Amino acid sequence: MLFVCMLMSFSVMAQDTKPKASPAAKAEGKIGDVNVTVNYSSPSVKDRNIWGGLVPYGQVWRSGANEATTVTFDKDVMVEGQKLAAGTYSFYTLPSEEEWTVIFNKKAKQWGTQYDEKEDALRVKVTPRKSGQMNERLKYDVTKEGLLLSWENLEVPVKITAGK
Repeated sequence: MLFVCMLMSFSVMAQDTKPKASPAAKAEGKIGDVNVTVNYSSPSVKDRNIWGGLVPYGQVWRSGANEATTVTFDKDVMVEGQKLAAGTYSFYTLPSEEEWTVIFNKKAKQWGTQYDEKEDALRVKVTPRKSGQMNERLKYDVTKEGLLLSWENLEVPVKITAGK
C-alpha cells in the first residue's frame, strides 16, 4: 500500500513539471499616474485559424485562456472616453472583423467561460488593426495610450487615460 501511494505521489509531481499549454502571464505598467495590472493565461496560435475560427466572431471571448483575464486599476480611469472606477475587473471582448466590443465585468474571480452580461461595468467599441509582427502567444501590454492585446497578426488597442 505504501508503495502504491508513493508511486501516485511521483506521478502527480511529474505532471506538475509539464509546461502549461496556456501559461499564466502578467502585464504591468502606468497610464499617467494609474498603476495597471493585467493577469491572463497566454495561449499559442499553434498553426490554428484564430480570428473567426478558434475565436469566433460575434461571440463573447474570455480574451485569454483558463481563468478570466483580469485588469486592475488603482485609480479611476477613462476607457475610450467613458469613466470606469478603480478596481479589478474581468476582461472580455466581443470580436468582429471590423469592430470589437471590450467588456469590463465586475465579477473578477471566475473561470473564463462563466461570463454574465448582467455583471458588466463598462462596454466600449474599439477598432482592431493588423499587427506589425506575428505573435505566436497572446500578450497584453500596458502602454502610455492604454492596453494593447496582441495575438497572431492582430492588435486590439484600448485607449485608457487617468480619470477626471
